[in-house]
Parts: sequence; structure tokens; C-alpha cells
Amino acid sequence: MNRLPFFYGWIMLPVVMVLLVCTSPGQTFGVAIFIPYIKDSLALTSGQLSGAYMAGTLFASLPLIWVGILMDRYGSRRVLFVVVILFGLTCISMNFVANLTSLFFVFFFLRLLGQGSLSMLARNALAMWFDRRLGFASGLSNIGMSLAVGAVPALGIALINSYGWRSAYAILGIGLCVVILPLLIFVFKDSPDQVGENIDGKTEGIDKENIVKETDSLSMSEVLRTKSFWIINACIASWSMSGTATQFHIVDIFSGRGLGEIDVALMFSVFALVSAIGRIAGGILSDLLPQYVMVVLAMVLQGIGLSMLNLVVPSWLPFVFGVTSGLGSSLALAVSETVWVRYYGRKHLGKVRGTTYAIGVAASGIGPFFMGVGFDMMNSFTQVIWGCAIVSIILAVFGLFATPPRR
Repeated sequence: MNRLPFFYGWIMLPVVMVLLVCTSPGQTFGVAIFIPYIKDSLALTSGQLSGAYMAGTLFASLPLIWVGILMDRYGSRRVLFVVVILFGLTCISMNFVANLTSLFFVFFFLRLLGQGSLSMLARNALAMWFDRRLGFASGLSNIGMSLAVGAVPALGIALINSYGWRSAYAILGIGLCVVILPLLIFVFKDSPDQVGENIDGKTEGIDKENIVKETDSLSMSEVLRTKSFWIINACIASWSMSGTATQFHIVDIFSGRGLGEIDVALMFSVFALVSAIGRIAGGILSDLLPQYVMVVLAMVLQGIGLSMLNLVVPSWLPFVFGVTSGLGSSLALAVSETVWVRYYGRKHLGKVRGTTYAIGVAASGIGPFFMGVGFDMMNSFTQVIWGCAIVSIILAVFGLFATPPRR
């Protein structure tokens, strides 16, 4: 019998939402607003700055597998304490960045701790509480991230204007520690059994097709031998690479279509609104549809969204791209939240997800670089965007074969 008159997972849900929002200083949309100030302050070229960001991101992807292993061994809560404190200190260390080398190390830790570790640990924590309604719960938790895309840049700009870019980053770091650490001390629980509950708060009425019992969990070596693992990771890498690349270069892409910064802001507003709705809808669909169908739908929408950058008349582009990319990213995020635990179980979830996060983070570092190189070679983003769209559709076909592994 439960010790509480309600399911504690619904308490964990807003905690995870807060954790995800607090990853913002390590996400591309959070870093991007500081880029012009860093560039001017350190007298760097665009190539030097983007190169440091790419290198920091690529190297940050490597330790994520070990973060996942630590989570499997010690639980999310203990690892989160270390990650949050180090993340806050990294933000504060922006005050001491003096050259390209020190900037690389700060980028490395921002991406490792913010985009990678904190995000991964938060999402893994939610998967320990929900099964039948994991997609729905994940969709709700991701609403905060959708809102953060619009709110955090505005907050960052306000802090920069008031205190300067270095102090602004430090304030964000101190703020995330002040918010998260009390939650970890007083509210956060690693699993339902710590409060005398079961997953989903009950044992009856569980969807056996979705749930993988602890005894049925695959080992990491078994996971690596399944075709679905590699197909889905290829799709996630494509989504991460294309999404980050277009986000990083969106001002120049829109400029090439005769649009300005106001149009970019409008697109992000549409994207944030559609994502907030789409992430709930995507979460519900991931509870109802087979996971491989979700993979296919996500990649098709990504291909359509990228194509719209080249096809739609400029006046409609902020709306059409905001809607299609918002829906595509929502479905991709939804399936990445649910597929690993439903295909491979919870016993080695940290290690499995650490591997997938390493691939996704590395792809996010490569994407902006190669899109920039493509533009330099062809003096246009058009061909690069078409290439990304075609790859998305090809991967959608492969997604049809990303079926659950046999046991």
C-alpha cells in the first residue's frame, strides 16, 4: 500500500521540468546570446569562436557514457549534486575567460554538464517513475524547455545590459544552484520504492507491451547488437545535427531569403508555442503508437520542415518553418524520451542513454560547423539544407525497421 495519498511521480514531474529549464546556460539557445559579447571581448574571429564551440561540444560528448554508468551505480540524485555544483561553478568561471584556450574549456564543461549530464539525468529520473504514461509525463516536463527557448534569451539580454556578459553568466550559475540544490535535498527521489510506491503509482492495468520488466532488461552488449539501437541513434543524430545547425545559422539563412531579425524572433515565438503544444501531443502519441512509427513521423516532419526553408515564400517562412520544425522536434524528443526504457529496460538505462546522449551531443557540435563550411564553399545554404532534408527522408525509411528487439 502507498504511504502517500497521491502518486509521488506527479511531484517529481515539476522537479524534472525545473531541472530541464536550468540546463539553458549550457544549451545552444542559451549560449548564443553571449556569442557577440564573447567575440568582441576576446577579439576572436567567427571561425575561432565556432571552432572552440564545436571542439568543446565534441569532447563533451565523450564522458557522457560514464555519467550514465555512474547513474546506474549511484542513482540520479547523488550524481546530480555533483553535476549541478560543477555546472554552477562553470558559469561563474566565465568571469575568468581570457583567451581561446580558456574559452574552449568553459564550453567543454557547459556542454558536458548542462546540455549533456543535467538533461540526461533529469530525463532518466522521470523514466524511473512512469511507464504506461511516460510519454505524457515527458511531454508535460518538456513544456518548460519550450518556454525557456523564448524566456531565457530575454533574461540573459536583460542581465547583460544590467551587469555585463561575464557577471550575467555568473548570476545564471548561482541562480541554478539556488533553485536546484534545495529540490535535490528535500524533494527529489530516485525511485518509487523510496516512498513505498510502484511505477505509475499502481500495479494493475499496466500496458504489458510498453513495460519491460527489470529481469527482461538487456545488457549493454545486447543493446549494441540490435539494429533498432543504431537506426534510432542515426535518426536522433540527424535531428540534433540539422536542428542545431539551422538554429545556429538561422539569422543568416533568413537573411538569404530577404528576412530580418524580427522575422527570426517571430519564427522562434511560433516554434515555442507549437513545441509547447506538440510536446504534450507527442508524449501522448508515444504512449499510443509503436515507437518505430514515432521515429518515422519525426524524420518525415524534419524533412518537410527543412524543405520549407527553400520552398516557402519569404512572407510565410517564419510561420511555416516554426510550425513544421516545432512539430518535428516535439515528436523526435517524445520518442527519445520513451524508446530506450521500452525497448531495453531500466537496469542499464543510464549506460544506454549515456551512449545515445554522447552521439546526440557530438552531432550537435558537428552540425553548425559543416553547415557553415557548406555555405563558405557554395555561398548559399540552399544545397546544404536540401542535403539535410534528403537524409531525413532516407532515415525515415530506415525507421520502419526500428522495431522492438526480440527476447
